[in-house]
Amino acid sequence: MEIVGANIRCVKLVQVCLLSMLLLFCNGRLHAQQPVNHIIVKDGKMIIELSKNIPIATLDNFIAKHNLQNLGLKSFVEKHNTDSLKKQGWKEINKENKELYILSMSFSSFDKFNNPADKIMFTQKNKDEHTALFPAVSNDVIYGYNRFKNKYPFAVNDSVVTFFLKNNANAKHVMLAGSFNNWNPNTLSMIKKDSGWIAYVKLGVGKYWYKFIIDGNWTIDHDNTQNENDNRGNVNSVYYKTNILFALNGYKSARKISVAGSFNKWQSQQLLMNRTASGWQIPIYLANGTYTYRFVQNDDDWFPDPANAKRVPNEFDSYDSVISIGKPHLFVLNGFTNARKVILVGSFNNWKENELSLIKTNTGWQLPYVLGPGNYEYRFFVDNKEIGDPTNAVNIIGEDGKTNGYLVVEPNYTFKLTGYANARTVSLAGDFNNWNPHGLPIRRDGNKWVFSVHLNLGKHLYKFIVDGQWIKDPNNKLWEQNEFSTGNSIIWIEQ
Repeated sequence: MEIVGANIRCVKLVQVCLLSMLLLFCNGRLHAQQPVNHIIVKDGKMIIELSKNIPIATLDNFIAKHNLQNLGLKSFVEKHNTDSLKKQGWKEINKENKELYILSMSFSSFDKFNNPADKIMFTQKNKDEHTALFPAVSNDVIYGYNRFKNKYPFAVNDSVVTFFLKNNANAKHVMLAGSFNNWNPNTLSMIKKDSGWIAYVKLGVGKYWYKFIIDGNWTIDHDNTQNENDNRGNVNSVYYKTNILFALNGYKSARKISVAGSFNKWQSQQLLMNRTASGWQIPIYLANGTYTYRFVQNDDDWFPDPANAKRVPNEFDSYDSVISIGKPHLFVLNGFTNARKVILVGSFNNWKENELSLIKTNTGWQLPYVLGPGNYEYRFFVDNKEIGDPTNAVNIIGEDGKTNGYLVVEPNYTFKLTGYANARTVSLAGDFNNWNPHGLPIRRDGNKWVFSVHLNLGKHLYKFIVDGQWIKDPNNKLWEQNEFSTGNSIIWIEQ
C-alpha cells in the first residue's frame, strides 16, 4: 500500500501573517470597531495579540483562519494553560496588559530566506522534530489509499515509486520535495517527458507527504485528491506506499464494489474498488495488526472474501474475512484441559465473544494473534465463565469492573516514580488507559516504581496513584490544570 503524506513545514503561516493584518487596535474602546485579534511580524518576532474578552466563537474563527490549531490557544485563553505554547517556542509577554494577551516567538530574520525550502527547514529545527511531524509509519495511521484524477496512480516497481507531474511543458526546472527527503528542494530533480515530469523515489511502506517545485514555485499535486493541512499553514499532497492488494475476481455485472472493514469502521462508500479485466481490486496501506473485512456489491450486498479461507463468525449469522500483518503474539491459557471451548476477547476485537476460539493443546489452550504496537486489555471465556490471564503479571480491573489481562506490544516509554520507597501500592492512570480509576499497577524496581507502555506520537496526560492518592509526577515540571484544579502531568512523544 502506499501512503504519501502532506506536510511541508513552510512558514506559510508567516506569509499569512504578512498578508493578513487585521483590524488596527484602538485600545478596544471604540464600539464600532471589533476588539483586536491579529498576528504581526515585528523586530524579528512573530507576535499574536488577542483581546482578553474575545468570544469563543471569534477565537475559533481566528484559529481556523490562521491555521493555529496546533498552538493550544483555546486552552490558553480559557484556562491559561501554556504548555503547548511553550513547547513550540512561544511565550507570553507584557502580562500586565489588562486588555490583551500578547504572545511572542523569536526567529532569525527571514530576509536571508530566499525560497520556501529555507522557511520549511527553519521551522523544522532538527531532524528529530521532522521525524515526529512526518512519520511514515505511526499508530495514528491505521490505513490509507490513493485517489488521483486526470492521471493514473504512480507506477511502483518493487520499492521504487515514479512520481509524475502532468503537463508543465514550458517549465525549465521541476524538483520534488517531501517527507522522504526532509523537504530538501535540491536533491530530487524531475526528468522531463512528453506528457510531463517524473522522478524515481525508493520508499518503504507507509505514508508520505510531498510537493512539486516548478521553476522555484512550490505547489501541491493538483491531480491528487489526497491533501492534508499540517496545522502550520501548509497544505501538502499525500501518497501511500501500499502493502495490501484487495482483489475480487468476477462480479463483472456489478455497478460498483467496495471493501469495508474494522480498519475503516466499516464505511462502505469509502474504499471503492477499481474495475479490472478479471474483476475488481484496490491497493491499500494497512498498519500492523489483525483486521476483519467484507466486500460490498452495489451498496447493500455484503459478503466475505471468497478467495480468503481465514474468516470468523459475525453478529449477522455470516462471516467476516480476516487479514493479519506483522508478527503474531501467542495467547496461552494453561490448564482447563476439560473445558469444551475457550474464547479470547479484548479491546483489540471490540470484545466480540463469537470471534476468537483458542486451539486446544496437551497442556491447555493457545491462539496466535497479530497485534500492532499498543496497549491492550483482554480476558478469556472458559465454557462461558470469564477469567483474567492467570499467567500475566499485570491483571487490572477494567472499566466494566471485570479482571482483564494487560498486554503492551512494543513499549516505547517507561514511567518512573521516585521518592516513594515506603508506598504500599502505586499505579498509573492517563489518557492512554481512559483514566481508569484503578490505574495500571506499577512494579517496584529498587527505590523507584516503573511501568512501560506504548504511547502514540504527541501529547499525553497522566498521574500516579500512590496508596490511593492521585498526584502529579514530582519529577516532571510540565503539567497543565484540569477540571478538578489538581493538575495533570504531561509527556510528549516525538519519535
